[in-house]
Amino acid sequence: MDLNLKTRRVVVAGGSRGIGRAIALAFAQEGAAVSICARGADGVKDAETALKQTGAKVHAATCDLGDGDAVRGYVEAAAQALGGIDILVNNASGFGRTDDEAGWAASINVDLMGTVRATQTAVPHLQKAGGGAILHISSISGLAPSVRTPPYGAVKAALIQLTLTQAAALAKDNIRVNCIAPGSIEFPGGVWDQAKTGNPKLYNGILAGIPFGRMGTAEEVANAAIFLCSAGASWITGQTVAVDGGQMLG
Repeated sequence: MDLNLKTRRVVVAGGSRGIGRAIALAFAQEGAAVSICARGADGVKDAETALKQTGAKVHAATCDLGDGDAVRGYVEAAAQALGGIDILVNNASGFGRTDDEAGWAASINVDLMGTVRATQTAVPHLQKAGGGAILHISSISGLAPSVRTPPYGAVKAALIQLTLTQAAALAKDNIRVNCIAPGSIEFPGGVWDQAKTGNPKLYNGILAGIPFGRMGTAEEVANAAIFLCSAGASWITGQTVAVDGGQMLG
């Protein structure tokens, strides 16, 4: 299927590793112009190099997505570098695990407010382009109790609700807003890659609850992401799609 992404200008907030990097790379491989940001300079540089190898136009910058001014500045810089914005992907996570002020602040500032701020800044550019797509990356932790990570689960649930609200508000501007809720995704240096050796009891317990008997890959999330942002999903908005290998079925 030709996803008609060759002329699209895509901003991936949180695109240096894991799911975000896979999404950015998938867009670049489809011929889109791509901008990525993340907090770590080394990770951004490495991802930028990989993206440029596809032949795509690439913009990359360091940005603390928990800092409002930095988020707004990055999105504006990305729009200038790409010549506009057609697609915004909000992927970054502060991954607040602990039920204390620090844990809640990490998730709220990055996952929620980073998404809100990036979207508010990008929307005028999507309107100028005549429409486009916004995709939020939530988690299946937002669809069920999240006892191990209360802030993470609650804020990911907020992103699912935000998707509904933004989809209803922006339809008049021909802007679609959808959300992906990944299950347990394993990639080098990620949470589950670390847990495999650092907390094998937890890793194996989660693995036992996935019908396919394996963790998902970042590329499998990326496949869903580029479809939802493409013309092939032109009549899909306000939806949250679990990409979890049936993990929520247990």
